[in-house]
Amino acid sequence: MNPGQSREVDKDLLNVLACPVCRGDVRQEKDRIVCVQCGRRYPIRNGIPIMLADGAEQGNA
Repeated sequence: MNPGQSREVDKDLLNVLACPVCRGDVRQEKDRIVCVQCGRRYPIRNGIPIMLADGAEQGNA
């Protein structure tokens, strides 16, 4: 795996994470964390979710 590529995020961590914008639950989809409520997508870098509202991609819920 090249530096900067995503890795699987720990399931226990996913259980406590929430979208910083709407506080919705999130799930992992490939190289992104996705909010199940508002659809925003957050990147994962080196196995670490980058949960910054300014860095989120808009999505469709």
